[in-house]
Amino acid sequence: MTSNSIIWSPATSRVHASAMYRFMRQTGFENYESLYDWSVLQAPKFWEALAEFCDIVFDKTARRTLAHPDDIMAAGWFDGSQLNFAANLLRYDDDDAAIIFVGEEGTRRELSHAELRAEVAAVAAGLKAAGVESGDRVAGFLPNCPEAVVAMLAATSIGAIWSSCSPDFGVNGVVDRFGQIKPKVLFATNGYHYNGKVCDTRPTIDGVAARMPEIERVVVLPFVDSLSTDVTSARGVAWHEFAVKGSSLAFTSVGFDHPLYIMFSSGTTGVPKCIVHGHGGTLLQHMKEHVLHTDIGPADRLFYFTTCGWMMWNWLVSGLATGATLVLFDGAPFLRDGRILWEMAESERVTVFGTSAKYLSALEKEGVRPKDAFSLPQLRTVLSTGSPLSPESFDYVYDAIGDDLQLSSISGGTDILSCFALGNPLLPVRRGELQCRGLAMAVEIYDEDGRPVVGQQGELVCTKPFPSAPVGFWNDADGSRYRAAYFERYPGVWAHGDFAELTEDGGLIIHGRSDAVLNPGGVRIGTAEIYRQVEKLDDIVESIAIGQNWKNDVRVVLFVVLRADVQLDDALRQRIRNVIRENTTPRHVPAKILAVAEIPRTKSGKIVELAVRSVVHSEAVKNTEALANPEALVHFRDRPELSED
Repeated sequence: MTSNSIIWSPATSRVHASAMYRFMRQTGFENYESLYDWSVLQAPKFWEALAEFCDIVFDKTARRTLAHPDDIMAAGWFDGSQLNFAANLLRYDDDDAAIIFVGEEGTRRELSHAELRAEVAAVAAGLKAAGVESGDRVAGFLPNCPEAVVAMLAATSIGAIWSSCSPDFGVNGVVDRFGQIKPKVLFATNGYHYNGKVCDTRPTIDGVAARMPEIERVVVLPFVDSLSTDVTSARGVAWHEFAVKGSSLAFTSVGFDHPLYIMFSSGTTGVPKCIVHGHGGTLLQHMKEHVLHTDIGPADRLFYFTTCGWMMWNWLVSGLATGATLVLFDGAPFLRDGRILWEMAESERVTVFGTSAKYLSALEKEGVRPKDAFSLPQLRTVLSTGSPLSPESFDYVYDAIGDDLQLSSISGGTDILSCFALGNPLLPVRRGELQCRGLAMAVEIYDEDGRPVVGQQGELVCTKPFPSAPVGFWNDADGSRYRAAYFERYPGVWAHGDFAELTEDGGLIIHGRSDAVLNPGGVRIGTAEIYRQVEKLDDIVESIAIGQNWKNDVRVVLFVVLRADVQLDDALRQRIRNVIRENTTPRHVPAKILAVAEIPRTKSGKIVELAVRSVVHSEAVKNTEALANPEALVHFRDRPELSED
């Protein structure tokens, strides 16, 4: 069984000051294990207690907390209740900072809670004047800026459904997403800044508007001062003309499952799935994760490096409900030799710093040591998600960022708009592990026979209902596509698509996506195990592994991106094979190791093993619009080495 070493433990004073500790004692438990067991076995009582502890604002109380408790798809949470998501996020009305925005080009703006409410009221009035009603869709093609938050809150305050993507998508990528849900209003930016350049998005707006006549208003944000807000569509209107200043703020009360967000799957294997999440489930789950698992409160400044096209934006914005200040950044994270985000963390006194595993790995490769260059006494938590965080990256955080930090690797997905595994202010951090399963999430690891196992790798599943399960998929009236996505392998059990391991200490290790698992000789191998070893080597920037069909079996093929001036010769190949063999098993050792200039990834930074595998097998990649760098696929096509033994 796996048992990793403890590399950080919270001080007793920190434990006792945490919201998790207060909640645990209020509910009558002495340790997290017993609290977790109760939360799973008595989930309705847990969620009732959580709603009270977090002061969730309901306009109408529920008739019952859970209907159909034996069916995740049919489960009805807080049946008969009414509330509004935006009302809960806008519960504060004072002069304290609600949002601080920092742009890569040096822009800084700040909105108080009172100013945020006034901006939301103005845009909500504009939406009503444009004929938007409860249930209509409103979309955002926006940078990670205050106006994106304002537009979302304005839409959801009146019961409209919000959906967004980042402004680096092309016309096809936007239409693939928003074309399915037919928004009545599109909020769009005239451009954005990235890596020292100005990117003009007005041609994209024109292209989208031309192909989507159902959009009745295109509200253009003057985000880049040097660009106008002029678009060719007669439906275009500037932000300041659309918003109705001086309007009063009102909230439309909706049912617990009333659609709040439409989220999109990555779309790398076809047209993106449209996943619908509700007001109540999203709010409760995010409050649990923010208040209890991350210990966020009004004194915090919460930052997550994200775009509006990644679920972590939605997760970040929910921090407003805790009274915390959101710190938003838009731009390239490696400007100024990788210092830009840490300059921001220092100047804005960030207390919770969220990022991706790839970002931390890249910092380590570049030798960036934030604690040596910046004063970060207020920083107490580092969050990481997007891909598995390697044990070496755990070491890096404690060595180069801070030695008294809670490092929380968290894991969930767009599918649930939240996490299955999280951090925990009560527990130690073990090297290479996610600290715990989330409260009231009945997470198990199933072997190939569908039996729960501990200390073995298998499928991450959830066996009981949870409030943030999707309300459904858009345009999926009979639920067949929803059912096929998560419940076909184990009827009635949510199969999340992660290849993972539950440790004897109650932590989790994510070994990669199930659909990217390698299967040489019939033995399942998680790709993360290979990446952890290969990327230890200084000569390797990053890597991607796939299984290639070969002589009635599967062989492992590893592609590596090398540092400048490094050649992939036989000696380096042998070093790669040795480090893999010595730290994993002989089956993990790749049959082929090839160099590439670049690895394809999604807009949110995840590498795409399936797309690479398709190219290697001369299969079509169905939706390259979902990729940030689709041109990288050319490096994997027609490689003669892959037709050799």
